[in-house]
Amino acid sequence: MDSTNTPVLYIAGLAFVAIFFAVLGLASLSEFLRSRREMRARVTGDAVDPLMNKPDEDLTGLGYLKEIILGLLGQLGEANREKEKAVQGSALQQRLMSAGFRRQASPAIFTGVKVLVAVGLPLIVWLLPIPALDEASLPKALFAYLIAAGAGLYGPDLWLHQACSARQLRLVNGFPDALDLLVVCIEAGLGLDAAISRTGVELSLAHPDLCDELHMVSLELRAGLPRPQALTNLGWRANVPEIKSLVALLIQTDRFGTSVGQALRVHSDAMRVARTQRAEEKAGKLPVKLLFPLMLFIFPSIFIVILGPAIVRGIRILLPAMAGQ
Repeated sequence: MDSTNTPVLYIAGLAFVAIFFAVLGLASLSEFLRSRREMRARVTGDAVDPLMNKPDEDLTGLGYLKEIILGLLGQLGEANREKEKAVQGSALQQRLMSAGFRRQASPAIFTGVKVLVAVGLPLIVWLLPIPALDEASLPKALFAYLIAAGAGLYGPDLWLHQACSARQLRLVNGFPDALDLLVVCIEAGLGLDAAISRTGVELSLAHPDLCDELHMVSLELRAGLPRPQALTNLGWRANVPEIKSLVALLIQTDRFGTSVGQALRVHSDAMRVARTQRAEEKAGKLPVKLLFPLMLFIFPSIFIVILGPAIVRGIRILLPAMAGQ
């Protein structure tokens, strides 16, 4: 790469980074203001039902730009994605659902992001002034570009896996509270459909992910979908064993006419015990995880602080004495 173009590339890169973070900051500020308005409405009681009072998305400014970008990514992904017989049953669609992305075009958008990153990373590596890469031979340079392309191709999959795991953990941790509230609502006289809707409203601040899933179940029930099918869709979207077992339990109680409140109470106790056991398991693993940071970072500092003055004093006393002898 010509050295005369290096300042121009630096200036262009810095300008791009500045504009990107400025747009990101504006988007974060807009999201913060929107969440604050929703929380204020929730506290004051203005928004009784988020399903009915949820405002339409503002497609001006950042919202319009976001829709344009998502549309372009969707077209790019659709052009590079194999046609599937059933999108609802695809593994990618289920993983995206588990991560909280429910758009119909989410698989195409995700594929477009993978293609864009896989092409963009080698291009960025080629544009950056890296002396070691400029002086390398052609096979080594091609190998570096292939590594960058591979990182761009499999990086989004790793991110999606982490997002799914984090959201599933939040769902599992909040599910005992939802079951307790369901038991209270059912024992107070509400039906199962109304109890699910009310639980989703009450948990919107404490467990927003679980609230979204319960809202989706309420929407499907209001649209006329049979209750077993709506509950089955809940287990498919969440992809969590605890939720799937609860879905099977509710379907069986609905089919055989047994007490829903008693079944939910027993399942809630079991999930609470499981949550306590998971916390105890993490606490038991903590000493082993702390061993290596202690050995590498903390113990040497303690030894230096404790033994350092004694070593310095010993050197000051012993060396002159040995030199005198």
